[in-house]
Amino acid sequence: MSAVAESIPSLSQAANEFLKSPKQMLIDGKWVKAESGKTFDVIDPATTDVIGKAAEGDSPDVDKAVKAARKAFESGPWPNMSPADRGKLLHKVGDLILENLDILAELESLDNGKPITIARAADVPLAADMFHYMSGWCTKRHGYTIPLNVLYDPDAQYHVYTRKEPVGVVGQIIPWNFPLLMATWKLAPALTMGCTVVLKVAEETPLSAIKLGEILQEAGIPDGVVNIITGYGHTAGAHLANHGGIDKVAFTGSTEVGRKIVQASANDLKKVSLELGGKSPNIVLADADLDSAIAGAANAIFFNHGQCCAAGSRLFVQEKIYDKVIEGVAEHAKNIKLGPGLDPNTQMGPVVSKDQYQRVSEYLDIGDQEGARTLSAGTRPKDSQGYFIEPTILADAKPGMRVVEEEIFGPVVAAMPFKDLDDDLVRQANNSIYGLAAGIWTSDVSKAHKLASRLQSGSVWINCYNIFNSALPFGGYKQSGWGREMGEAVLDNYTEEKAVTIRLG
Repeated sequence: MSAVAESIPSLSQAANEFLKSPKQMLIDGKWVKAESGKTFDVIDPATTDVIGKAAEGDSPDVDKAVKAARKAFESGPWPNMSPADRGKLLHKVGDLILENLDILAELESLDNGKPITIARAADVPLAADMFHYMSGWCTKRHGYTIPLNVLYDPDAQYHVYTRKEPVGVVGQIIPWNFPLLMATWKLAPALTMGCTVVLKVAEETPLSAIKLGEILQEAGIPDGVVNIITGYGHTAGAHLANHGGIDKVAFTGSTEVGRKIVQASANDLKKVSLELGGKSPNIVLADADLDSAIAGAANAIFFNHGQCCAAGSRLFVQEKIYDKVIEGVAEHAKNIKLGPGLDPNTQMGPVVSKDQYQRVSEYLDIGDQEGARTLSAGTRPKDSQGYFIEPTILADAKPGMRVVEEEIFGPVVAAMPFKDLDDDLVRQANNSIYGLAAGIWTSDVSKAHKLASRLQSGSVWINCYNIFNSALPFGGYKQSGWGREMGEAVLDNYTEEKAVTIRLG
């Protein structure tokens, strides 16, 4: 990997022109190089070719971005703008995302490896919807009055009201599995509340966030309100999390890094919200519609190449239907077409990077060593140099295996039979440090509700999986994180609540 590819025939002219432009950082309304002048390679995971070079932001660049965000918060127009006007600008961002649907989908597919059909149908529309949905909250997030009687001052009268105010300058750090969508999940609610932001994007996938920065400028978001840093997590990301000029850190990524974020924030006790890892149970009962359950179990783990924190990576199947379900999921895997994300016939692209390829490959070896029965029927593209992993079922897995307990973050599911819907099944399903999501497949609505109430998961999907909407809160129990993304609940991440008490006499 050396020279940057001149052009990519499968891309539109607009996308190729974007790739040829400098990949700089957005700080205080200007696109700038890193202070050091350094850049890093942007890699196409389907070919391992270099498709661009992005500015390698570091501590001095983060300092400049935080200073710009602080200035925009304390003396700029954004926090004092009327909620209605702020909502109009955010809605315009959503509109412009849709107007740029094709180029954003191309960049997302090229940079991350995901099928362009999925990026067009899901990632980009959902990103636009997040801004559209949040724009409506600008005029609806308000305080209330409280009747007050003071026991030790019974003759006095008080007027008491609350205010919901922006938390301030926010440092946001996002992952590479849904680059555009994660950027919008973070930016839209913070901007709704009137916060200003320094967004550090994943070094593996900087392209769509840079394009989003251009869209924010086109929409009229004031300078300094959103600052975008490209760079490495252990340098730029770590400095942002530890920065004294940040009032709050919002992070999406692994639980391991989430712990480091918490440690970095401890010096000044800045507010933190975390959306972290998962090892989600997907439970198929014997009375389920098997065609739907089999297809759903495959989708639960193979969607986005398994690079989804909520992936149904632990498959519990009732004993009497276990073989049929496992064989059915294996048949689905066999029929999945692997290929470059930009190929419209591709159903599963490569994993995002060499490191991720090696990580998932190591877990496949571990599963074999631990005694799981490997069913891998996918077809790898011929002569491919990309980071492709075949969709894989590790059948007959057992509690205590690493492939059962640890997040693999690839298209690999650990499948286990269970006998009855009893306390032992619930115990096994909840036997994880994580609690992000869960799935239940059954035709008995009573069983579904009872089981859903006992699962320690922030989301429970019944006879479906991977259902996301801007109005639905998303987050986890236990080590899957703190706080929620999306819905009204996410606004709490970016809000300070103030009580004002006035003695009337």
